[in-house]
Amino acid sequence: MNWLITDNTAPAAALGKIPEVSYADFYNDLAAKLADVRYHVAHYFALPSGDRLRFFCLLLDDNTGQVLLASHAMGYHDETALPSLTALHPALHPFERDIAERYGVRFDSMPWPKPLRFPFDRFDRSSSMDNYPFYTMKGGSLHEVNVGPIHAGIIEPGAFRFICNGEQVLHLEIALGYQHRGIEHLFEHTDNLLRRMCLAETVAGDSAVAHATAFAEAVEKLTKRERPAELERERTVALELERMAMQIADTGALSMDVGYQLGQVACEALRTLTINTTQAWCGNRFGKGLVRPHGTDHPLTPEKARMIRRNVSEIARRYAEVCRDIESSPTLLARFEQCGIVPREEMQRIGGVGQAARASGLARDIRTSHPWASFAKCLHHRSIVQQQGDVMARLTERCREAAQSAGYIDRLLELYEQKYAAGPTPCPAPDYTAALAPSSLSFGLVEGWRGETCHVAVTDPEGRIAAVRIKDPSLHNWLALALAVRGEGISDFPICNKSFNLSYCGHDL
Repeated sequence: MNWLITDNTAPAAALGKIPEVSYADFYNDLAAKLADVRYHVAHYFALPSGDRLRFFCLLLDDNTGQVLLASHAMGYHDETALPSLTALHPALHPFERDIAERYGVRFDSMPWPKPLRFPFDRFDRSSSMDNYPFYTMKGGSLHEVNVGPIHAGIIEPGAFRFICNGEQVLHLEIALGYQHRGIEHLFEHTDNLLRRMCLAETVAGDSAVAHATAFAEAVEKLTKRERPAELERERTVALELERMAMQIADTGALSMDVGYQLGQVACEALRTLTINTTQAWCGNRFGKGLVRPHGTDHPLTPEKARMIRRNVSEIARRYAEVCRDIESSPTLLARFEQCGIVPREEMQRIGGVGQAARASGLARDIRTSHPWASFAKCLHHRSIVQQQGDVMARLTERCREAAQSAGYIDRLLELYEQKYAAGPTPCPAPDYTAALAPSSLSFGLVEGWRGETCHVAVTDPEGRIAAVRIKDPSLHNWLALALAVRGEGISDFPICNKSFNLSYCGHDL
């Protein structure tokens, strides 16, 4: 089968150059490729095109750094059932479920034909949260425990249904889709690029920099203009600051769930110092307003660079002490070790990404496999990988990655200070008016703190953005949480859940 081969730094691809093949050829070739661990799907979606649906697939080769693009098509109202790829490769389940829910496409032998998000424009209006088809088991010793969709904390809605034998969890099913925000619809129904950037920052509030960077990269590829190295450096610093803030926050949350108050309050203070550092840079603690297409409204200055380096050094030193205390505490290790295990084989099967995958021995990391910006030019990232796949491995991954991020920030800002000691960086102002390539597809692919974040933009013949498709790493990893609690006591669910810390709104869109 033909694929258009590109990479994570190449300009947008003309739609006419993306091969369109029969579904049989697509099915056979993709199924064969996914049998090799080197490949995984970054995105797979359908878009209406006249009286047809055209399906696009972005396949990543983690060995070579290539991105493979291909498509297939069917009549918009064609009722032919397509053989399900999920039946062979469970990692495809969210993509096929999304396509079925949006457009009514049927996938034959699909093992999990359930709604994914309940979008406002779903094909089957009779499908609702009230009739979600939860899996059931029968037995005299079994009982169900329902949690949510409204939770005790100030968090977003999601329904969790446990099937238990006594205290032991046999099965957990997670039903999401309560947000109904229509983010992709909002992207498509405005021509204001600044508004689109603001929308990108709200896809998942704790990943504002990651999503804004992914969308900005997709837009910039459509203009086919090079980005200044200084701008790439500043975005990388912002991404790694966001990574540090959230890894520290999650360490504090895990400490709280096992009653380790010292670790909780220490991490809360350090997370505050981290996000306040971002606020001192751009005026917003979450980095909103910092990433803009082709430029920035908040270029670094020597004073800000020194402030960031100083704060990050202090944060890294104090956080390392917290991590050492946790790793040397028998009480904490007894709770975290051998709890919530997801083996590497299972993580690979379900398409796990990001730090959760790396904690299970699956080295999925866009910074290594498909580097862009500073990761391609000067950092040459090496992924940190754990093997145990338990709560402790996911916590250790956070500790190690935060320290690594601190080192990257220091290195990048040291280079900045050497070059611009006499004045601010010459980063340009944002450009919201640059012409976009017509009838083209571009993607922004970055490694956010949760993992692989992908924004795809498709333009019409006049060069207007006609469609945007977004993938947050949580889309892949919610199933990993369901697998992690199997066989555990239901009282261990909170620490399993916190060890993943997935996004409800990043999934629901």
